[in-house]
Amino acid sequence: MVSTLHAPPDVAAPLAPGQLLARGVCRLLASHDFASLTEVAPAPGLRVDVMALGPKGEIWVIECKSSRADFTSDRKWTGYLEWCDRFFWAVDADFPSELLPLETGMILADPYSAEIQRMPTESRLAPARRRVLTQLFARQAARRLLLLRDPQFSVFSS
Repeated sequence: MVSTLHAPPDVAAPLAPGQLLARGVCRLLASHDFASLTEVAPAPGLRVDVMALGPKGEIWVIECKSSRADFTSDRKWTGYLEWCDRFFWAVDADFPSELLPLETGMILADPYSAEIQRMPTESRLAPARRRVLTQLFARQAARRLLLLRDPQFSVFSS
């Protein structure tokens, strides 16, 4: 069986507002010893902006919202809750933070840095789901690294 690898966003293309927030979020996560990937699909029909794997195996999902319209048009976010231990919104300083549900986390971000403003309660993943997500994370990271080293190679055999 042959599957096509979905490449990470084009690193040469200008970043969209949400991607700029994701960059700042990834820098924050790295400072807390988390490895992060952008645009990860934990399940068919879902794509999270940032998924992070912590030093103790914890999995965080962060959705980056650059405007009120961006937030209110997001109808899938509750589906992300079953795919992480903690769920956060990342927004900029101008975002109306009162829109964000209080049970979720909040990260104040800009293109260069970020700061956790509100830590959500932890909802531990089942061990089997954690294993699947950790393997997904590792495989995505390895495939993306391969694409950076060999951009013409885009098909993986099973």
